[in-house]
Amino acid sequence: MQENLSERTYAWKTIFIFLAILTLLSALFHYAIVNLYPSRIYIGGLMWCPAVATIITLKLRGKSIASLNWNWPNWKYIRLSYFVPAIYVIITYVLIWLFALGGLPNETIVLKWAKELGLIGIGTLKPIFAILIAIILLASIEVIRAAATTLGEEIGWRGFFIYELRKVLSYTGVSLFSGIIWASWHWPLIVYYGGNVALELTAFFVVIISMSFIMTYYTFKSKSLWPAVIFHAVSNVYVQKIFPPLTIKVEGTEHWLGENGIMFAIVTFTFGIYYWRKGVKESL
Repeated sequence: MQENLSERTYAWKTIFIFLAILTLLSALFHYAIVNLYPSRIYIGGLMWCPAVATIITLKLRGKSIASLNWNWPNWKYIRLSYFVPAIYVIITYVLIWLFALGGLPNETIVLKWAKELGLIGIGTLKPIFAILIAIILLASIEVIRAAATTLGEEIGWRGFFIYELRKVLSYTGVSLFSGIIWASWHWPLIVYYGGNVALELTAFFVVIISMSFIMTYYTFKSKSLWPAVIFHAVSNVYVQKIFPPLTIKVEGTEHWLGENGIMFAIVTFTFGIYYWRKGVKESL
């Protein structure tokens, strides 16, 4: 009993060390993003703070970064980690279009994509083909590029943090606690750049905590951090760079759109409930 208590105390101390280091590192990039300029370099640096905090924590605890679950998992989990976030974003925007909360397509964005891809003036190429080519490239090449930064987050969140939490909490506790911390880590950006801050923060917390249940499930099932890296990258690309630009905003419905929108919160919450029940049933 005493030994078990000591192990739990040690785990909580490790968690505290990680969060303290992460807070200090992240504060520098939050300051730069909010007070200087929200450049890709600063955002990329922020996203790698969890990885750096993990490396420092492991060093302080006498462990190697090689102790993390770097192994490539069963391809089933890689496929699911791509398609699940893609599906929930697609469902979100299909509902937005069906309920006339946004229009389709945004011709300005279609023209911009066509210009960026050098497709303007190529024979009789129709806008639909420019859209398809752009989506294919974003859903593949852009996801790979996005994984370079989501890797930094996931080394920390799913590679290290949830495994420390697993020593002291159940699957439900791990998913909920890590989700709250993960969402809270973003709050300076939401507060500074948000419009309706209260609504966007609430929706964002619902989204992130729901995603936490899904990503924790696939991390524990696969025993690898790579599904979370891919899941995170796909979710970011689909909900930030594919569907919102294609959607024409309708006045008065802005709060339903985007990654901080109500519709995305509703859809991800539904998925999160499903994976919460699935994880509990499977005793993860």
